[in-house]
Amino acid sequence: MDALESLYQHYLKFPQVSTDSRKITPGCMFFALKGDQFDGNTFALEVLKKGASLAIADDPSLKNTAGIFWVENVLQTLQDLARHHRRQFHIPVIAITGSNGKTTTKELLSGVLASHYKAHFTAGNLNNHIGVPLTLLAMPLDTEVAVIEMGANRKGDIRELCAIAEPSHGVITNIGKAHLEGFGGIEGVKLGKAELYRFLETHEGVVFLNKEEPFLQELARGVKRIIAYGRVEALTGLLGILEIQLLAEQPFLEVAFLNSAQEPITVHSQLIGRYNFGNLATAIALGKYFKVPSEKIKQFIEAYSPSNLRSQLIRKGSNTVVMDAYNANPTSMRNAIETFAQLPADQKVAILGDMLELGEVAASEHEEIATLAMQHDFQQLMLVGPLFEKVAATLSIRHFSDLESLVAWVKIHPFSHTHILLKASRKIGLERLLEVI
Repeated sequence: MDALESLYQHYLKFPQVSTDSRKITPGCMFFALKGDQFDGNTFALEVLKKGASLAIADDPSLKNTAGIFWVENVLQTLQDLARHHRRQFHIPVIAITGSNGKTTTKELLSGVLASHYKAHFTAGNLNNHIGVPLTLLAMPLDTEVAVIEMGANRKGDIRELCAIAEPSHGVITNIGKAHLEGFGGIEGVKLGKAELYRFLETHEGVVFLNKEEPFLQELARGVKRIIAYGRVEALTGLLGILEIQLLAEQPFLEVAFLNSAQEPITVHSQLIGRYNFGNLATAIALGKYFKVPSEKIKQFIEAYSPSNLRSQLIRKGSNTVVMDAYNANPTSMRNAIETFAQLPADQKVAILGDMLELGEVAASEHEEIATLAMQHDFQQLMLVGPLFEKVAATLSIRHFSDLESLVAWVKIHPFSHTHILLKASRKIGLERLLEVI
């Protein structure tokens, strides 16, 4: 028995995995990962005393130590073990990536599938080179379908994650201006996200393609198994499971699709903005493809309410806050501004914070967004963060250097009977403004 199989046999007896020495449960396996600020090897003996059944470590000084499973590289071993576990399953493994909407799509699709199958899916934002292996190793043996979210900051990331998760099906939500610094521009984003298509192409997998999103059809050339879906003006039945009709956008998205009897099913969601239509359409199309009953699709989507600072509609006294401050890039910022502009309200305030990881185009992208926001009839427009400072001065827009100064201003100038958009990259922390609105 080789080392990996030996480790896997131990995992089958103790299928709990941890990389955090502060979160040790009895019998768990601890992987002593290294980071910029820490080295898990230094906690290997400590976690054994806390009840871990095994510590996987790569510090040479820990070789031949009781309770230590020594390897050359802990991260590589974690990934190899996750791949080995995934290979025990002959089930659909659906990978989701894209510039925007990954998590919302994952939540919608996972919920739809879980209404009919034993589904396993990415928890939180565990979507990187560590999170994907942890997601796979948390997959119970009776899982019938898995949904794996894949994030990427640069070219090669998705290829690496596909090599671990080995998806059988895949979705790219869209291609947008996200992580431009790491990808080296929009062309780099296209190539990086398309690594999912390339994996599925060479492994005879299935691509689900939203035909309304730019670039995707071009990037999917060469893939032999494509299921296309998207918006139609009327449900004709010609495409069956692939047609989704947008019935209304205000105040929330309302869509329709055909059930197995070719009868229209209307869905009243709690999602705002046309940019969320693609997320809904993906969940519906894949739900139908995997034969989830139409009523279950409808029931889950109508019950789903966005959370985690993503497209949330929050009532605060007489005010209504559109909370979309989990992350921001030029594409998602533009979508949020244009959706907010369409909301029916007498008083509107847009508070926009810096967009990070844009590299050399940061200045021009922030200028474009500020100019776009000024074109709408908002009663007030405020910009937050150093990246917005120069354009704010040029365009005479109220600017705050940081969140603290904005909070202080709002305390003195409270809002009343106002719709407020909060949109920024996560680091800005705009959600803390809720405490004073």
